[in-house]
Amino acid sequence: MARFSLIPREEKFYGDFLAMADQLRIGARLLEEMFASDPPIADKAHEIREVEHKCDFLTHEIIQRLNKTFVTPIDREDIHAMARSLDDVMDAIDDVATLIPLYHINSARSGVREMTRIISASCDQILLAVQALEKRAGVLERTVEINRLENEADRAHQRAVGLLFEEERDPIAVMKWKEILDVLEDATDRCEDVANLLENVVVKHG
Repeated sequence: MARFSLIPREEKFYGDFLAMADQLRIGARLLEEMFASDPPIADKAHEIREVEHKCDFLTHEIIQRLNKTFVTPIDREDIHAMARSLDDVMDAIDDVATLIPLYHINSARSGVREMTRIISASCDQILLAVQALEKRAGVLERTVEINRLENEADRAHQRAVGLLFEEERDPIAVMKWKEILDVLEDATDRCEDVANLLENVVVKHG
């Protein structure tokens, strides 16, 4: 028997998640563009920061609406966690971009472009998964791909760090690039967090 409620559910949260996922894709594309040339395009950091502000605003809007909504389409804690997890992805992308002008980076080391490609691909999959969330159809296929991409990122990170310590003789440069590579890898971890949360939502509400 279908569940029925006299009080309609607030379904707009799906649209909010979709708006955030779309901003993630924009931010990830900008990060790819930043490292596409030598030297990296430091000014992209300003564009990425604008996207990060939009995600912060959307996160705030979701939480404000959640506090005023009686009946939600999925569990309240999952809505809160989803908003925070999506925002964490954008924060990690912004953290990477901020380091480029800060550290006066003038070239892209081996492995960096591969990792930005993986971040971008992961954000594409997040968008597709969020698009599928309301109907619960096709979400898990996307989350499996995000997990695969995260494993690929781990391997790319290990290779890049290995080459960094093998090739770079300037200890300051090693410190700078180790931090950049670690934050890139962290962005893929945050994407995996979103995937895991999406899986839990589908299992609970599917």
